[in-house]
Amino acid sequence: MSQELTGETAGRVAFVTAGAGAGIGAAIVTRLAGDGLDVVVTDAHERRASELAERLSQEHGREFMSLAVDVTDEVAVQAAIDEVVRRRGRLDVLVNNAGWSKIEPVAAMSVETWRRCIDVDLNGTFYCMRHALPHMIAQKGGAIVNISSIAAWEANAEHGAAYSAAKAAILALTRVAAAENGRHGVRINAVAPGLIYNDFLRKIYPEDFFTGYAEHRSLLGRVGKPDDVAALVAFLVSEEAGYITGEVYGVSGGVSPHA
Repeated sequence: MSQELTGETAGRVAFVTAGAGAGIGAAIVTRLAGDGLDVVVTDAHERRASELAERLSQEHGREFMSLAVDVTDEVAVQAAIDEVVRRRGRLDVLVNNAGWSKIEPVAAMSVETWRRCIDVDLNGTFYCMRHALPHMIAQKGGAIVNISSIAAWEANAEHGAAYSAAKAAILALTRVAAAENGRHGVRINAVAPGLIYNDFLRKIYPEDFFTGYAEHRSLLGRVGKPDDVAALVAFLVSEEAGYITGEVYGVSGGVSPHA
């Protein structure tokens, strides 16, 4: 059931990257839509993005916009953000969720793997921030959440060096951008998830990986759900988090607490 728009959420426009997959992105889009935001569903897969936008439109009785966006294409990112502002009149929230990973040891990693991971995870985040921030600065307000990972600070080989490096760089980018833009009323934070279950992971890890993680690593006895991340993102972009910026919040079930 759609939530009645409040004074806080009415008219607020959110741009979410990789928002139509079966994991964190779709959960974030669904949660923000339920909170009353005008969410623009973006994804590299045009059909998937349009289908989710259509479903949300039917559920909430208002139109949701979708765009096919490859975050590694800086020109396409700029065009998409400019189109959102042209059609919706503003941009209040950006969630940088797009990510890619291929685990290869550094000594054997292909240059293609390194470049692809950095391009999607780090450069894509930068491109979206670079073209969203001028609009937020002009309207004297906005909120950005960058999705990093506990891979940014863990010392193990589970995540892959390229992914870990990109996610660590996102934390530095978040903090510096927060320092630059706080005076403009723009808040920028990051979320660092641990293991968050989605069906795609079944293709990468065996069943005993998940049960072992829940039994031996998670302090809560389970792996994370996309909704766990979406709930924190929803809080961080809300006015309730109005004095929070430049921060990084883990969502790992206590597997990798960080301060």
